[in-house]
Amino acid sequence: MRLSTLLVGLCLGTALPGTVLAQTAQKPAPAAAPDPVLLKVARETVAQMQGDRAATLSSMAAPMVGMMQQIGIKEADKAQVLVQEVVMPTLSAHYDELLDIQARGFATILGKDDLQAIAAFYATPTGKRLAAAQPQLAQIQLAGMQQWMQAVAPEMQGKIVKAVQDHGWGPGGQAKPK
Repeated sequence: MRLSTLLVGLCLGTALPGTVLAQTAQKPAPAAAPDPVLLKVARETVAQMQGDRAATLSSMAAPMVGMMQQIGIKEADKAQVLVQEVVMPTLSAHYDELLDIQARGFATILGKDDLQAIAAFYATPTGKRLAAAQPQLAQIQLAGMQQWMQAVAPEMQGKIVKAVQDHGWGPGGQAKPK
């Protein structure tokens, strides 16, 4: 039973923001540097996709207050002060680094023509509305992922317990013959 509880906890943990934020960042393996022209197009595309810098950063404030509360600053007013005085200025100062990281990722997956087509879409009124809605859409997707994982967890836990037993991986377990 303990192994199954651990496995379900790990599965649920991947969908919980506090757990994800608490994990240390893994540095990707060094890859060949993308073509500078492709990287420039990717950077421009990513910047368009992010929309207005101030609005994007502003939309991060409320989730950051929640994160402060998860790490132990329980009073919302104190968490808000920390977000405004420390977190948001730090994120703002390093925002270009985020765009550069995302641009390198886009440049490794997409070609110049695709990136230019994406940038063209984000230059349209619909693309601009999508960019402006991205922070709210991301929050909706995260909440949906959490809700979905919580809904399937009981079923998954039962199946994991059965699979562990079937494989004989439990304490003193013997694999069932097939």
